[in-house]
Amino acid sequence: MFPGTHATTRPDHPAIIMASSGQTTTYRELDERSNQFAHHLHELGLRPGDVIAILLENHPRFLEVCWAAERSGLYYTAISTRLTPDEVTYIIEDSGSRVLVTSAAQGEVASALRDRLDHLDARLAIDGPIDGYDDYDKAVADRPTTPRPEQPKGQDLLYSSGTTGRPKGIKPPLTGGPVDATAGLGGLGQLLYGMDEHTVYLSTAPLYHAAPLRFCMGIHRLGATVVAMEHFDPEDTLRVIEQLQVTHGQFVPTMFVRMLRLPDEIRERYDVSSLEAAIHAAAPCPVPVKEQMIDWWGPVIHEYYAGTEGNGFVAIDSHQWLEHKGSVGRSLAGPLHIVDVDGNELPPGEVGAVYFEGGSFEYHNDPDKTAAAYDERGWSTLGDLGHLDEEGFLYLADRRSNLILSGGVNIYPAEVEGELIMHPRVVDVAVFGIPNEEFGEEVKAVVQPEDPDAAGPDLEAELIAYCKQRLAGYKCPRSVDFRDQLPRTRTGKLFKRELQDPYWDT
Repeated sequence: MFPGTHATTRPDHPAIIMASSGQTTTYRELDERSNQFAHHLHELGLRPGDVIAILLENHPRFLEVCWAAERSGLYYTAISTRLTPDEVTYIIEDSGSRVLVTSAAQGEVASALRDRLDHLDARLAIDGPIDGYDDYDKAVADRPTTPRPEQPKGQDLLYSSGTTGRPKGIKPPLTGGPVDATAGLGGLGQLLYGMDEHTVYLSTAPLYHAAPLRFCMGIHRLGATVVAMEHFDPEDTLRVIEQLQVTHGQFVPTMFVRMLRLPDEIRERYDVSSLEAAIHAAAPCPVPVKEQMIDWWGPVIHEYYAGTEGNGFVAIDSHQWLEHKGSVGRSLAGPLHIVDVDGNELPPGEVGAVYFEGGSFEYHNDPDKTAAAYDERGWSTLGDLGHLDEEGFLYLADRRSNLILSGGVNIYPAEVEGELIMHPRVVDVAVFGIPNEEFGEEVKAVVQPEDPDAAGPDLEAELIAYCKQRLAGYKCPRSVDFRDQLPRTRTGKLFKRELQDPYWDT
């Protein structure tokens, strides 16, 4: 099913609620507005297989635009609002987008794009004028609110976050079937998390990322309600859960850390007992953080490991995790394999590259990167390292690109970060290797302190000593630098190269 179905059966049910403003879009409104934009796209000459680009903050109209493309057989490329004009231009051109939809809030970047993107069929702005852009509302105002005769299913064409280089687009083939032919992540939500038409789903992260966008589209296929946060705030999250009786939500570990750091009187002020499933992914979650979340919210914490590439899916619930602490779960989409640098499969307990069997994907316009993600057996990898236990539960070690090799010994930064983040004076931390004449690399930590005024030699010594109490000495940072804020995406992924590269350029 899809919003057109629910607009008939429950037209006044909320499809989207904006968490801060409370602005609500019903299924009737979502259906009618997405129909209008679908008609406009058709009149612009777009046909199945063409691409539109979306440069929007978490906006009440975001999912409307996606559904217009989804019911027109088009690809839709959601672009991060954190990117520079050069980066946005690259994605629009690489994806082959013919239309760009943006908003007044993105006016600075949108204005910089104007002269670079004169090849587009249309540039549309929501919420106010931008020179060189047509008004979105005026463009669709006289279009029919009824569906077009044919509604082939479209598909997202999303780009990886680019934490280790230029973003890579993943362009899955179109099915050719009708828009209501598949449940997408809504079906997975039903099976794993008990989602249904009564679900109230809290989306805490930007909709331009794969997981938030795909889960929200799946929620709409179920006829349930999406609550979209304009910006994450730890206390406001608790308020929204209580006020709107949120049943399901998706988070990242840094959000858990920030909520756990709230004073007890604030945490105890809000009733979160409506939660049936709190789902997290995207970044490693330190064991103590997850233990505390389960103690606080109960055994409703679920984790999964997957990528925008869609080549595999690993999941675990609270009960399984308490028996396999630190695991991200077992594969639900074909066998997992752990292999060494020569491609030999490793036994349980040994760390190697994580490969999925059975999934497939291609990086758009990049056959070399596609080929590098596969081995000769057709198994594919997201570039992560880990090991399996005897029961087939996967434990991630780190990204292969993050591995520190010091004196011939492998050091996994995620393990060190997991310890340091538990220090009460640390808000965020990144660990990576920097040059060392004797050992090749040494361990460096960059910390965002809770109190910026405390940054200095005394806190550095305290953090190194804290680490040495918990880990072998060779794993601990030799030095600690401080930043007011670390460069993370709002889904928790860290742009580690931005921190690391200056140490190697000197």
